[in-house]
Amino acid sequence: MEDKGKSKAMTNEDELSSITSSVASVVSRDAEPIPITSGNAPEFNSSRRRSSLASLGSLLHTLSGTSSTSNLSRYTTDQYLVDNIYEGLNQDAINLRRTATRNTILETMTHRVDLVKQTTEHDIEKVKSPEILDEEENIYSVIPDVSAPAKDFGGEFSQLDPELISWEGPDDPEYPRNWSRATKIHQTFIVALYTLISPMSSSVLSPAMGAIAKDFGIHGSFLEAFTVSIMVLAWALGPLIIAPISESDSVGRKPVLNVSIWIVFIFNLAASFSKLTVQLCVFRFLAGLGGCAPLNVGAGCLSDLFSDSDRQLAMAFYSVCPSIGPIISPIISSFILQGGLKWRWCFWVLTIFNGAVAVYGTIFFTETYSPRLLKDKAKKLRKETNNEHLHTIYEMTNGGETMFEKFLLTATRPIYLLATNPMISGLGSFMAFVYGFMYLMIVTFPTVFGVGYGFKTSIMGLMYLPLGLGFIIGTAFWTVMIDKVYTSKKAKNGGVAKPEFRLPCLVFSGVGVPIGLIWYGWSAQKRLHWIMPALGMGIFGFFFVAVFQTIQNYLIDMNNRFAASSVAAAAVFRSIFGFAFPLFAHAMYSKLNYGWGNTMCALIGLALGIPFPLFCLAYGERLRGWANTRMERDQAIRDKKKLERIQKDVKED
Repeated sequence: MEDKGKSKAMTNEDELSSITSSVASVVSRDAEPIPITSGNAPEFNSSRRRSSLASLGSLLHTLSGTSSTSNLSRYTTDQYLVDNIYEGLNQDAINLRRTATRNTILETMTHRVDLVKQTTEHDIEKVKSPEILDEEENIYSVIPDVSAPAKDFGGEFSQLDPELISWEGPDDPEYPRNWSRATKIHQTFIVALYTLISPMSSSVLSPAMGAIAKDFGIHGSFLEAFTVSIMVLAWALGPLIIAPISESDSVGRKPVLNVSIWIVFIFNLAASFSKLTVQLCVFRFLAGLGGCAPLNVGAGCLSDLFSDSDRQLAMAFYSVCPSIGPIISPIISSFILQGGLKWRWCFWVLTIFNGAVAVYGTIFFTETYSPRLLKDKAKKLRKETNNEHLHTIYEMTNGGETMFEKFLLTATRPIYLLATNPMISGLGSFMAFVYGFMYLMIVTFPTVFGVGYGFKTSIMGLMYLPLGLGFIIGTAFWTVMIDKVYTSKKAKNGGVAKPEFRLPCLVFSGVGVPIGLIWYGWSAQKRLHWIMPALGMGIFGFFFVAVFQTIQNYLIDMNNRFAASSVAAAAVFRSIFGFAFPLFAHAMYSKLNYGWGNTMCALIGLALGIPFPLFCLAYGERLRGWANTRMERDQAIRDKKKLERIQKDVKED
């Protein structure tokens, strides 16, 4: 018995010595990284449900000390218990294995970002292990999130790390893209309602500015326009704050959207009790800061829920709300004023609807952001199993930089992209122009139809309808047309999709938008029958939809890892235009009248809407690749520094 005890002790000592030696080779500063290749890493498929200890190669065979063919199911809580994961190992061996596993993953990701950095610097000949690309042109192209340089939300490392929490394969029912169709439609509906509120708030005062100017003693069209458009200015600043928060695995989409809709509610209500112009402007600006979240985070929610090929219809439904929102509220306000009620009722009616949407969304909206969902899953499993070492890939890589560093970089990235990415600045400028002119039209409708045509307030409010009908008809038409063109070009390209396949319809808008502007302007100037300027507005609205659908989807497809920042960059750009255009509307039309004023704007629209989209159709893939290379190189440098800090902390531990 004594000899057997000594023998067993010797066996444990030998095992521990072997593990220690293996770990030393992994954590050694001079050790070669162990890349995940097609030979030792799983793809994101059903095999992820099997044992997580099967494929680390010779290193993990050494580390395991036991058979690696346990084929543990990862669907039951019991399989996350320490005793089931590390059966037969003592605590020292378990700790060493955890250290080795973590370092192997960190080394793999470090090797990956080194490869990306070298590739983007055209030093491919220096790369020792090109197989890490898994035969893809660039590994970053399939990384879904900017938080960590890992594919499949960390699922690629699931067989390497038995305590890594990720999705259980592509058919995991908890993965948002696998939710039922009814659930995804319901969530899209809620996001669309959220997105409707802020645009409604932005233009609700347009028909009431005469009454407000009289109450507050406002003199001059500039200040009147400023009071209306100040909310849109907040939309230019808000994304720089909101986007980083919504992309944190500690926050996610749901808290941001739910808090934002209540912020809009509070400050819309506060604005209704304003006694001074400055109070009204401040409250509207603060409401805009809250209301910008759905306009930016909403697109991220749809990306969470739908794949690129399935997203067109959902994006169309979502994007029509920011378009018709500024049209609906002035119509309602016009009838409120015509009925003899005070202008404050415009806010109160809006606030009632806002509150109903906020209550409904707070109850029924579900988190869609995978990093946050996985973190919640890990937290739940830690509690149920008492295994505090269960973690997500994001928790593993959250170190290495301070919260301020992370927030500063994420907040400034949209501005950086806007200044350095020609695809965002070029296409975004056309989007910003049509968006700005939409608000210019909305602000000037009371003058055009109230003063010029002599319509009473309620009838004047109905003149917003042609623009809204253009949006609705355009949504129905362009959703089908853009998807048809995209699918056709994808089929002709051997089933391989490219973002540029969404752009052909944009060229038609480069012609259609200027036609609508000229038609509307000269009809209004010549005082033709009201149906004529109404038709011009409808034409503008019809092609407006094509601009937004094509560019918005293109920015998301352009680089999945930086989609949120790209959309935020475009949002900043267009919101600045939406704020500024109404401010010079009165001065422009006073000097040029509606005909020549709109003709000048139409020429600008032609310059923005035809040459660059045509250039993108011919050379967009090359230009996009160049722009993505710069983004990926900068991100690789950042990832490299971050991972090195984490590795240093692990070694010190």
